[in-house]
Amino acid sequence: MTIRRAEVKDIPGINRLLCQVLSIHHIGRPDLFKGNTKKYTEPELEEIIKDDQRPVFVAADDNGEVKGYAFCIFKQFLNDNILTDIKTLYIDDLCVDEKLRGKHIGKKLYEYAVDFARASGCYNLTLNVWACNTEAIEFYQKCGLVPQKIGMEKIL
Repeated sequence: MTIRRAEVKDIPGINRLLCQVLSIHHIGRPDLFKGNTKKYTEPELEEIIKDDQRPVFVAADDNGEVKGYAFCIFKQFLNDNILTDIKTLYIDDLCVDEKLRGKHIGKKLYEYAVDFARASGCYNLTLNVWACNTEAIEFYQKCGLVPQKIGMEKIL
């Protein structure tokens, strides 16, 4: 398994995994997430993959087939009234093929993102996880992440 920056040729494999993530979210929160759709169009994915401010990493097997991904975004609030100027790498989405979960591919992707963030001069790495995705919460806790803030809602 190789972890590397995503390339345009990886889009079909990325799309397959994006559907798996959407399914988890749709099952957990059908009031918020549509089923049977894609998060990004192919042109949007191409744009994201080429954007150095939104690096995407893939875990690919020896045949180049995508088995996992991590979509990341650099965030920094310069000269903000209340926030310091720290640079953050935000993991927008991390997924491993549902058939391969538990084989440490997600941990390798996460560690790759941490090393990338450190080498890029980031102060921290952050992410959000939906409360209904208990397996992801447990995974991130095992990786050493702790809550930074908690989003709350009241459905009306």
